[in-house]
Amino acid sequence: MQTKVGNIFRDWGAMIRTYWRQQVRGNVLGTAIGVLPGAGADVAAYVSYAISRRLSRNPEKFGTGHVEGVIESTSANNSSLASAWIPALVFGIPGDTITAIVIGVLYVKGINPGPTLFLFNPQTIYAVFLIFILANLLMVPLGWLVIKLARHLLRTPRRVLMPMILIFCIVGAFASNNAAYGIVLMLGFGVLGFFMEENEIPIAPCILGIVIGPILERNFITTMIKSDGAVTAFFERPIAAALGAVVVIIWLSLILGAWRRRSADDQTS
Repeated sequence: MQTKVGNIFRDWGAMIRTYWRQQVRGNVLGTAIGVLPGAGADVAAYVSYAISRRLSRNPEKFGTGHVEGVIESTSANNSSLASAWIPALVFGIPGDTITAIVIGVLYVKGINPGPTLFLFNPQTIYAVFLIFILANLLMVPLGWLVIKLARHLLRTPRRVLMPMILIFCIVGAFASNNAAYGIVLMLGFGVLGFFMEENEIPIAPCILGIVIGPILERNFITTMIKSDGAVTAFFERPIAAALGAVVVIIWLSLILGAWRRRSADDQTS
């Protein structure tokens, strides 16, 4: 069992040069997912890790601490934290749990997040920018300290660590709505996630669907009511039409790619 961390800044320059594509791809994907309301950094990290594994030349090394997947998923995680403030400050829609808390604090202070925030309280926006800069500067020494302290977790036997993690999951699931039904859901989805991992089915799309699903359904019903059931309402405006066209193209490309792979497998067999 490895218990020595060593110099965490060693060879970081070489890793930047080697895995710059993964960093750029993770930053772009994390920014795009962070803009989505309610998605958050966890979803961005899961999706980025799955994409990195699919596009990697060494996918068999993933799951063993391979640095390629770690770099891309953490890049997406960090960029999504920043982009989650876009819907929070511009539209007043929380991008994740942190921005949801911030929106509540702004309301308590008598500040309404949205376009008027930039007009009547620009000093708040500048304060957010300064806090981001200070947080990133403090992250380096604090992260170094936490890594040094967290290495002791490696010495904890799995038979002790795993039950502790399960206990925290049960407590969190119960505390979410003070009902045992949350624990049943957590255990059920845990078993489902295990079988999905065993059959190499990506978990990130499932998590994204669970988080975004209720928001999508609510807005879909609202749009259908306003348009008297006309589906073409989603394509009437230029931006909506462009986004709808992109979605259709993605669906068709996935279906066409699966069909091509199946045809290639049939020819080889």
